[in-house]
Amino acid sequence: MKATFISKEKNNAKFSVEFTAEELEQAIIKEYQDTKDKYQIDGFRKGKAPRSILEKHFGEGIFLEGAINTMINDAYPKAADELGLETIDRPTVDFGDVEKGKGFTITVSVDVYPEVAVKDYLGVKAEKINVEVLDADVDAEIEKMQQRNARMVAVERPAENGDTVLLNYMGFVGDHQFEGGTAEQQPLKLGSNTFIPGFEEQLVGICINEDRDVKVTFPEEYHSEELAGKEAIFKCSVNEIKAEEKPVLDDDFAKDVSEFDTLADLKADTKAKLQESKEAQALLKMKDSVLAKVYEANEIDIPEVLVEDEITSMMQEFDQQLRSQGLDLEKYFEYLQKDPAEFRTELRDDAFRKVKTRMIVSAIAQAEGITVTPEELEADIDMMAAQYKIEPAKIKEMLGAENLAFLEKDIKMRKAMDFVFDKAIIK
Repeated sequence: MKATFISKEKNNAKFSVEFTAEELEQAIIKEYQDTKDKYQIDGFRKGKAPRSILEKHFGEGIFLEGAINTMINDAYPKAADELGLETIDRPTVDFGDVEKGKGFTITVSVDVYPEVAVKDYLGVKAEKINVEVLDADVDAEIEKMQQRNARMVAVERPAENGDTVLLNYMGFVGDHQFEGGTAEQQPLKLGSNTFIPGFEEQLVGICINEDRDVKVTFPEEYHSEELAGKEAIFKCSVNEIKAEEKPVLDDDFAKDVSEFDTLADLKADTKAKLQESKEAQALLKMKDSVLAKVYEANEIDIPEVLVEDEITSMMQEFDQQLRSQGLDLEKYFEYLQKDPAEFRTELRDDAFRKVKTRMIVSAIAQAEGITVTPEELEADIDMMAAQYKIEPAKIKEMLGAENLAFLEKDIKMRKAMDFVFDKAIIK
């Protein structure tokens, strides 16, 4: 195989790939070995007929097309890499007559990643974001810990907002007890707004074993058409009332929920962690601010295929999020009565920004000769291994060569963004 560059206009490149007669013959032999089991010839067991017999019976070109397709599929990425072309779309392949026993040449036309010359990315001016952790911030975090460690205790008093009641109820529209409107020992937290609007408020003040009628009106867009917009009465009684009991905030609390012996030490550690978190968020915002100025300073001719591919990727990611919640894109579109093409249009601006940002950062990395060392790649793999509690060697195996290359590219992009920020002028 011999690859030869022909020309490049805008973002489209042309090159030729020349194959020898010997390469074609080897590809035909491989095609015969891979597909011979599909053919049955009288006098031979299936898959045992010699190549010459099959070619005589089915025609000399029986293995030619498959061999050529395999040659092109194998040679195309190697040729593009050899010529230093970063392709971004499927190629168009032109070839003339191909005869067994002779070499042949193909001409490839393909869109390639455009050359980007980024300007004004050094010395970008930005404002420093100062952060401060207030006592109120610390108290709020401690209260969250207190909330997480609260327990439910049975009480004998009337139910209050925030209590959880064990509820029996029967629902009626007029004199008709409707289907699905009956339950026993149903836990309900008053004030959670999980039941029909107006239902929970009417249970505030109810006592254990007290009977109470709750009058509500179903929403007009209720999922059951038979009940939508209808007035109903739920005959309710409560078997048990539980209130949330929070632990006392003292040194014993600190010992129970942390490695610290005093509440003061727990608060000090909480404040330090909040400070670290806020500083990290502020740093990220400042980096985004610097990159946004570089983004606005550069106009780039972006191939449409990159934007379309990004939209597709965003849709696939959203579909995965929906599936984790028991939905998928098809059901989502059906529920919202949304057209997929309309959804793609909504994603376009965001996709364009992502693509342009990546192109800018990638161009900066190339211009500044930013590379990734084996140690940096290993450090990222070690972090992933620690996160998922898997051996680093197993992470490498799971990623494979292609995803390791993506990881290396991601590290390079992060280093390029850090480079721009390090060269920025932060007031």
